[in-house]
Amino acid sequence: MAVQHTIQIHNGADVTALRRRRLRIEVVRGPDKKARGDFDGDRVVIGTHEGCDLVLSDSTVSRQHVEIVLVPDGYRIRDLDSKNGTFMDGLRVHDVVVEGAAALRIGETQIKATPLSETVELALSPATRMGPLLGRSAKMRRVFAVIGKVAPTDATVLLTGESGCGKEVAARAIHEHSHRADAPFVVVDCAALPPTLIESELYGHERGAFTGADRARVGAFESASGGTLFLDEIGELPLDLQTRLLGVLERRIVQPLGSNRTRAIDVRIVAATNRDLRREVNRGSFRADLYFRIAVVSVEMPPLRERPEDVALYVEAFLAEQAGAGRPFAIDAAAMAELASRPWPGNVRELRNTLERAAALGEIDTGAAALLPEAAETTASSSDAEMTMVLADPSVPFKTGKGLLIDRFERAYVEALMQRHAGNITQAARAAEIDRVYLLRLLDKFGLRTTKRGGS
Repeated sequence: MAVQHTIQIHNGADVTALRRRRLRIEVVRGPDKKARGDFDGDRVVIGTHEGCDLVLSDSTVSRQHVEIVLVPDGYRIRDLDSKNGTFMDGLRVHDVVVEGAAALRIGETQIKATPLSETVELALSPATRMGPLLGRSAKMRRVFAVIGKVAPTDATVLLTGESGCGKEVAARAIHEHSHRADAPFVVVDCAALPPTLIESELYGHERGAFTGADRARVGAFESASGGTLFLDEIGELPLDLQTRLLGVLERRIVQPLGSNRTRAIDVRIVAATNRDLRREVNRGSFRADLYFRIAVVSVEMPPLRERPEDVALYVEAFLAEQAGAGRPFAIDAAAMAELASRPWPGNVRELRNTLERAAALGEIDTGAAALLPEAAETTASSSDAEMTMVLADPSVPFKTGKGLLIDRFERAYVEALMQRHAGNITQAARAAEIDRVYLLRLLDKFGLRTTKRGGS
C-alpha cells in the first residue's frame, strides 16, 4: 500500500493546509559520516556549497549536487548535472521518483533518505487571487502564502518555472504587496537584448559613451529607484555581465557607461528564469556567488498541467474581460472540461492565447467541444491562412508568440520521436542527436515520461 507523503487538511470543502512528512537525510559513509538532518520543506539540496540544505565536505561532491523534492507520489531525486553523478542501487540516475527510503551515492559519500512518521503542517493562503495571480489549487495557494510572507520584506527573490507559467505576474504581485508598491516596477528582459546593450539598459550611459550614443540614458537601476527591478531570464546573461551585476548588487552602486561617477541605488531585485541555475552553476555557465545572491528566497511557479483546477479561474477572468469590452461569449461545460484536461506546454500564456484565438474565430481549436459566441448562430472552421494570421498576430508580444511556437514544435517532435523509437530514450536521443538528459527534460516538460526511472 502506497504511503501518503502529503495530506490535505480540510475545513468543509476547502483545503486549509498541507500536512507533510519530514524527511531524514543521514550520511552513512564518507568524510561527513554521521552528519544528519531532518527536513520539512518542499525540497532539499545537497552539496558542498554553504548555501545547500545539507552541506558536505567531500571534494568529489559538486557544489549543488543533488536535490530531493517532495511530489504527490513520493520523493523525486534529481541530479543537478553534477561532475561525478548520483547513483542508486549501482545505477547512475538523473531523475527518479521513489516512494520510501532511498540509499544514494554521490561522489565518495553514501547517504540514506528516510521519510519519517513525524509531520509538519504548512498553511495555505485562503485567497484565490494575489494581485494579478490566480489559483484555487493547493500549489498556487502555497505560492500565495510564501509571496505574502516575502513581499513586505526587501529580500531578493528568484522565481523559477517553465515559460509562460506566470513569473512576471508573480513579480508584479510581490511588488504590489510590498512597501514599494507606489514606486516604479521596471522590467528588463535579459534574453531580448544583445550583450552589447544589456549594460546600457541596466546601468545607463553618457552621451558619446559608444557609437550611436547621441544622448545620455538613465539605466533600469536608476529608473526603478525606490521600487522593484525585475530581471527576467537572468540565466541568459553572459558570464562577464554576471560579474558586473554581482558587484552592483553587493555594493548597491551603479556607474553608467562613459561616466566616472557612481550613483547609489535603492531597489528591490526580483529575478526569474526558466533554466535550472544550479545546473548552470555546476556547468560553469552561471556564477555560484551570483546565484546565491539572487536566490535569497526561491519561489517555483507550478506549471498549469499540475493545477488543472485553476484553468476555470483563468477562463472566467478572460470571459469577464471580454464582456467588459462589449464582446461577450460563453464556454459550455464540455469545452471547459476539455481545456482543463490539456497538458498546456505553454502554460497560462498558451491558455490565454487559445482563448484569444477562440474569441476572434468563434471556436476552440478542438473537435471535442466548442466555444459559443452569444451573438452568433453558427461558426465556421478557420482556414490554415486564418490560423497563421492569428498565430502571427502582432498584438501578441514577439517573445510570447515565439515561445508558443517553439513549445509546440518541441512537443510534436518529441512525441513523434518517442513513437518512432518505441519509447526507447537512448535510441531516440541518439537518432535526434541530442543529449539523453536534455531529452528527459523535454519529456518531463510536456508530461510524456512513461517510466519513473526515466527511460529505457
